[in-house]
Amino acid sequence: MKALVATGEPGQLITFAEVAEPNAADGVAVVEVEAFSVNRGDYFQLSGVYGTTPPAGFRPGQDIAGRVVRGATDGSGPAVGSRVVGHATAGWAERVAVPVHALAELPDRVGPVEAAALPLAGLTALRLIRTAGALAGRRVLLTGASGGVGHYLVELAAAAGAEVTAVSSTAERGARLRELGAVAVVRDPADAVGRFDLVLESVGGDSFTGSLARLAPRGTLLWFGQAGRAPVTMDFFEVLTRGAAGATIRHFSHAHSDLPDSQDLATLVRLVATGRLHPEIGRTADWADTAATLTDLSARRIRGNALLTIGATGASAPAGSMDA
Repeated sequence: MKALVATGEPGQLITFAEVAEPNAADGVAVVEVEAFSVNRGDYFQLSGVYGTTPPAGFRPGQDIAGRVVRGATDGSGPAVGSRVVGHATAGWAERVAVPVHALAELPDRVGPVEAAALPLAGLTALRLIRTAGALAGRRVLLTGASGGVGHYLVELAAAAGAEVTAVSSTAERGARLRELGAVAVVRDPADAVGRFDLVLESVGGDSFTGSLARLAPRGTLLWFGQAGRAPVTMDFFEVLTRGAAGATIRHFSHAHSDLPDSQDLATLVRLVATGRLHPEIGRTADWADTAATLTDLSARRIRGNALLTIGATGASAPAGSMDA
């Protein structure tokens, strides 16, 4: 079968290759992939930003949606024929083996393109909201709001009663964030008005420093990324003089959760199916365009999530999908 694999070369990060068929096992089902999502983290991994470049033949991919073609051999998880979304490994392939604890079934009203936009970005947003605790009446500042995680965070936090200020680089992207519930959109954390009980920071560098300066005394900053790739520096005394005394700075990883992916994915699917969560799909293309999509995603030319389809699924892509 076909799969996208790493080349180990900086000029061309991925290429198609023939790989072995995956096998079902106890607690592991095989899914025929109809759509998958690519994330900035995938680009960072393939390009060596995380420290080392993966070797030739490495198989990337985390977010998939499709149909179970071989059920787990112990009978656990979704049955053969079930439509599912999964948080996988080696997911950019025609078929992929996925642990049943990382799969959730899909209702008819949620298509594969919508579903594939959920796993990494959706799980991150849902678990950040859970980590933040009660949000009703709290002032929240969100950086990196135009990405896949950011759109989900704005909608979920606003629905929970927070007063959300989103940081976005363009007026067009800011308009969509207002539609999702942001009460204000600014281009830089320094432009935000007032102090914030909670800061959700994912950019790093000056964005981190500027966001920390907007934090209220005894407020909390949840640090969940460094998409700008610039390192963070902090001055202890500057934190005091800028009024954030007693602040809590907490690192967050979506992988650390008391609930299995299947349960949280089922929550995200239910919210989408009932119209309370809206995946922001900035591009839908055939998986032959994955390399170009990775490049555009790294250059921030895509708003929200970027989705690739395999086979006939592309014909059912949402009409509103577009580059931004």
